[in-house]
Amino acid sequence: MIKIAEMANGIKILTEHIPHVRSVAVGVWVDVGSRDEGDQQAGISHFIEHLMFKGTARRSAKDIAEELDAVGGQLNAFTTKEYTCYYARVLDEHFPLAVDLLSDMLLNSRFDQSDIDRERNVIIEEIKMYEDTPDELVHDILARIIWSEHSLGRPIIGSEQTVGGLSKDTLLAFYKKYYSSRNIVIAVAGNLDQQQVMEGLTAMFGKLSGDKKDGLYTVPKPNHQVVCRTKDTEQVHICLGTPGLPIDHDNIYVFQIVNTILGGGLSSRLFQEIREQRGLVYSVYSYHSSYHDSGLFCVYAGLSKKNVRAALELIVKEIRDIEKNGVTPAELARVKEQLKGNLLLSLENVNSRMSRLGKSQLYLGKVIPPDELVKKVMAVTVEDIKDLTKNIFKPENFCVASIGPWEDENMLLELIAK
Repeated sequence: MIKIAEMANGIKILTEHIPHVRSVAVGVWVDVGSRDEGDQQAGISHFIEHLMFKGTARRSAKDIAEELDAVGGQLNAFTTKEYTCYYARVLDEHFPLAVDLLSDMLLNSRFDQSDIDRERNVIIEEIKMYEDTPDELVHDILARIIWSEHSLGRPIIGSEQTVGGLSKDTLLAFYKKYYSSRNIVIAVAGNLDQQQVMEGLTAMFGKLSGDKKDGLYTVPKPNHQVVCRTKDTEQVHICLGTPGLPIDHDNIYVFQIVNTILGGGLSSRLFQEIREQRGLVYSVYSYHSSYHDSGLFCVYAGLSKKNVRAALELIVKEIRDIEKNGVTPAELARVKEQLKGNLLLSLENVNSRMSRLGKSQLYLGKVIPPDELVKKVMAVTVEDIKDLTKNIFKPENFCVASIGPWEDENMLLELIAK
């Protein structure tokens, strides 16, 4: 059973009691990400996430690292384009410790200048490591060329220049602006007493105050472009992408099915045709990322230079086929069961349940019951897919990004224009 409550200071608390487990997952979801940053602040949300682990008045960085380890728990965080999450998973008996630790980190981090300077160097090394990981970097290049200078197109991690220029005053001002009570959702799932959880969280977070951020975003305008970054690598890493749908769009479940059919698993069209039947790649897949007012659909492939044309022709062929001919009833039925199974199996993990609560509240302001989600998936028809893809998969909407020993932008433009 899911309960939703609100503290006097505006913090939303969502709890889900799962009596058959011994663990509890708790996540503090802050409504701020790289999309909220100015050009000269790029990477500041991620930088602040790092600083939350560097010590408080009561705990050193080592204490933070050791306390949950000592009881077999897990502590971590991540930053996205639209939110930041700090989370822990512990045995139910250690839940008060997890809450005390998370609240201490988020409310009392010291922002010591020496920690800032040291962590700045760590993040710059992380940026350099990322530059040496072309199969990850190519996705950021695709986002940048689709959305140009819009903040959604910038890397979450920032750049050496912007991270290097972030002062303590700038970091603190950003933190105070966005780490406010009305920008926070706390989600808890596991073996818990919901009333005790509410009381414990109120005691720890109840004194936090602050206003909600301005939720008015500028919608990005997509571009049609091809960018090849030449790099001496063994493989060419290619992303073919187009703008997708926002997370609350009526056709979001239709697009989930389209993505799964095209490249969402081992049985997908792209995997079977390009890897299993042709042996042209080791890795090929697709995904759809949704945001408040926009989305991004991408197909990725990592392959040898000699296979680029053949593989990209097959990718475009499969996209065009689903746009023109749709899918078969048998294919649709199989993928519906696949998505249903993925959803229901994920509910057996307390971290997944906690994440579903927090993300749903941030994006939708509500939590859709699993049975209702399954109904929405099962209601998708072959005609729904035809109607969606003819609007989404237009040749003029696609961009291509590549990293590796490849320079022929004209050939890529020619292929995606077919």
